[in-house]
Amino acid sequence: MAKLIYSATMSLDGYIANPGGDMSWLTEHIVGENPAADRLLANLGAILVGNRTFGGDDPNRGTGREGAYGGEYHGPVFVLTHRPPAEPPAGVTFVGDLHSAVAQAKGAASDKDYVNILGANVAKQCIEAGLLDEILVLVAPVLLGDGVRMFDHPGGTNVRLAPIPGETAQWYSVIY
Repeated sequence: MAKLIYSATMSLDGYIANPGGDMSWLTEHIVGENPAADRLLANLGAILVGNRTFGGDDPNRGTGREGAYGGEYHGPVFVLTHRPPAEPPAGVTFVGDLHSAVAQAKGAASDKDYVNILGANVAKQCIEAGLLDEILVLVAPVLLGDGVRMFDHPGGTNVRLAPIPGETAQWYSVIY
């Protein structure tokens, strides 16, 4: 069964988006190939994304690289939301609860290794439910100063992580 991984490009000070979800800061930091991201993409069977992230800003909007992974991902997408559109886009499934969304995404991933979580809120929900298996952080050389944190849980408890042997220093297993 596919693992759930939360991957994100994060500023050095811990933000994945500017206030309001603006991702345009990322455009200038998408440079060349990244072996960890390439390995994840090659083993990616589905994406589970929050509605805010799904409808949000694409740093590659208007270019040939629009979409997940710079337009390189072509597979099933599941959007966790309580407000699905009347006519969903082709290839996108809207799901109303976390456990059903995870089950459907894992089922759609078929023989692939991963379901990628996109969106800080969905990742937080997966952590709280004990569902998240791994986290991959790609760090961009910039300080944003404010915005959407990669993980924000005021008053929450520590989430223990363990480096995955043979991977980058920013690819971890979640320990419950």
